[in-house]
Amino acid sequence: MKVLTAYIRQHKRAVAFYFIAMAVFFILLFFYRLPVAAWAYGAVLCLAFGLILAVPDYLKFRKKHQGLCRLEGQQEITDTGLLPDPEGLLEQDYQGLIAGLLEKEKDTQDRLNRRYQDMSDYYTMWAHQVKTPIAALKLSLENEDSSLAREVRGEVTRIDQYVDMAMCYLRLDSETTDYVFEECEIDRILRQAVRKFSSSFIQKKIRLEYEPVDWKVVTDEKWLLFVIEQILSNSLKYTRSQGKVVIERQEGEILCIRDNGIGIAPEDIPRIFEKGYTGYNGRNDKKASGLGLYLCRRICENLGYRIWASSSVGEGTAIYIDLKRRLTKM
Repeated sequence: MKVLTAYIRQHKRAVAFYFIAMAVFFILLFFYRLPVAAWAYGAVLCLAFGLILAVPDYLKFRKKHQGLCRLEGQQEITDTGLLPDPEGLLEQDYQGLIAGLLEKEKDTQDRLNRRYQDMSDYYTMWAHQVKTPIAALKLSLENEDSSLAREVRGEVTRIDQYVDMAMCYLRLDSETTDYVFEECEIDRILRQAVRKFSSSFIQKKIRLEYEPVDWKVVTDEKWLLFVIEQILSNSLKYTRSQGKVVIERQEGEILCIRDNGIGIAPEDIPRIFEKGYTGYNGRNDKKASGLGLYLCRRICENLGYRIWASSSVGEGTAIYIDLKRRLTKM
């Protein structure tokens, strides 16, 4: 009914002309005192011929409308060849305008892609170059055991982590992101992450409670390691001296990393995985970027995992990762 109404509105002038013509004929017949039956016969005959012409035109109109509705459901239209064939000069003009806009959009998108690729290449090169002095600093501090050396090692580790975060952020939406899924030992991944922050554990005198879990999952080791490192980094950042961090496997295939740190405000918990959201703790810290947990969520989505958090202010925070893979599009 909606399509029929639209069709009648589009041809309202033709409908109005028919009724006006019938009214004129009726008036003429009335003044010349001719039989009304002749007028009625002519009106019905004209209406019949009009319907014979209108029905095929309406069916074509409806088919074109349905085709456009199907196109509307598509994510994007890159070619006017997908549009119905134009009928008349105006439709040709409209499709010409659409083709011009699509071409301009394509050119703009190509320029943006080139700029993004140039930026990505530059920062990738920068990250690889800055890794060299970081590695040299780590090597020079390897045999030092003073409190100053441990503090510097912690800062160097933090710089290294920020570089990794920048690289991850650049690669996250790249079409060439190198996910390699294979069976991996969770213990080995956890040991790598803990070893990276060992100086921070020692410096802040934070106790680690971790028992080997003898657990294998299908995952990408590099990306899962990044997620675990981000979570451990947050735990160490917001856990006071003499605190503790617990790593454990819970029921099913859930990895839990929890601490007894300052906790997260209840109103912040639903948003901690949003991009750029720092919450109350981040605003107090003044150094939080709001990207760490956002990257964790994005990576977990790409890996087919689910990640969530629970927390109580003053009691600590727990981050859960369900390592049972779900089908996902990357």
